[in-house]
Amino acid sequence: MRRLTLALVACAVLAGCAIRPTTPELDQVVPGSGYRWDPAAVVPGNDPQTLFVLTFSGGGTRAAAFAFGVLEELRRTPIAASNGTHTALDEVDLVTGTSGGSFTALAYALYGATLFDMYEGAFLRRNVQGALLERLFNPLTWPKVLTQGFGRSELAEQYYDEILFHGATYADLLRRTPVVIVGATDVTTGNRIDFSQGQFDFICGDLTRFPLSRAAAASSAVPVVFSPVTLDNRGGRCGYRPTPWMTAALKAPENLELGNRADIRLRNAHMLQDSRERPYIHLVDGGLADNLALLSFVEVLQLAMESPDARVAFDVGRLRRIAVVIVNAASTPDFDYDKISTGPNALAMLAQSVSVPMARYSTASIAALQDVITVWQLRQKLDADARRLGPGSAQVTELPAIDFTVVDVSFDAVADPGLRKYLQNLPTTFALSEEAVSRLRASGAQVLRDSPAFRRFVGELGQSR
Repeated sequence: MRRLTLALVACAVLAGCAIRPTTPELDQVVPGSGYRWDPAAVVPGNDPQTLFVLTFSGGGTRAAAFAFGVLEELRRTPIAASNGTHTALDEVDLVTGTSGGSFTALAYALYGATLFDMYEGAFLRRNVQGALLERLFNPLTWPKVLTQGFGRSELAEQYYDEILFHGATYADLLRRTPVVIVGATDVTTGNRIDFSQGQFDFICGDLTRFPLSRAAAASSAVPVVFSPVTLDNRGGRCGYRPTPWMTAALKAPENLELGNRADIRLRNAHMLQDSRERPYIHLVDGGLADNLALLSFVEVLQLAMESPDARVAFDVGRLRRIAVVIVNAASTPDFDYDKISTGPNALAMLAQSVSVPMARYSTASIAALQDVITVWQLRQKLDADARRLGPGSAQVTELPAIDFTVVDVSFDAVADPGLRKYLQNLPTTFALSEEAVSRLRASGAQVLRDSPAFRRFVGELGQSR
């Protein structure tokens, strides 16, 4: 006992013993409660016939600054309406983000318009990477880092909280709009884990008491560089019951056979309820599962397309237009590997083994969105043809006629070749120069402003109001 007491005193002197933060427990699931995105909900003041979604990719400060430039441009874009002029940013219903993009997404959810006065100094121009390294190699932090369960991601979480989130939890985002969903990757399965109460219901976790800084740390926990962020899984203990449309989807084996992404995702989520088999869920960078933060919305569209019950639950029938702005800060640096006979070194090979699959998976994510839109529009046409032919011609799905707009905001869309090359060669780091941050912000705004698809969407939105 005396030795234990001395050990505790020693830990307290050397910056304190630390333990892994536990996931707040949810005693009883209450359907519809907590912080979650409800597709049927209409943001007050927004056009009820329009669904406007932003997705922020990973890529460290490069991604955070590029996404911030898009937010700034949306704030500057007026929408004329019968009840007065407001901005395109006011019309946003949902923001998703991963890794570097998760910081901008969560900070906007927390601070709203105040973000535009403080984000640059609080985060974008700060040498976050250097500060984290300084803390990691500070002997006073070693007792924490060497404590079982408390790793480099917990150290990062504390720092993110100090400089940006200041103790905020998801409870601070309740009744704020738009809803923001960020994601991480389950190390064991490779599946995406979203920080939404809908996802946390499966593990009996209370997201309202979960720190935003911990969500950002999980979403940006690059493997090896950072330790995994661990969630406590208490699934099966809080009375969770799937909704009727979920139950119907789970009973349709043909969806699984056809590779229905939404159905597979739903089945994987339900497997989390077996907490005896998996009492802990270890999370790393969300970019490994979905570097564009796009697939969660693709799955919602696919569910709505395949399930009449989901269409009713999501109130899809009210929609006339859906716009998705994909903010993609993926880089394509000039390595010049093929100009030397020895090829890349071991460290470069390791980096490429991660970045190449992520880039290919991002391309596949955009293709998945386009595929769903194409099938949706084809079924609309078949329904229209059936109605035209009259009785005896069966309708296919009775999908509502929706005008889809997809806006690509990426470095590839930068018009100036020199600037494009500069941006594409910026490293994935949390420490960029002031010049880089400024050029990223300006470029994100310019690409969005120059997009014909975005301009058309803004014009149509103004006419509908």
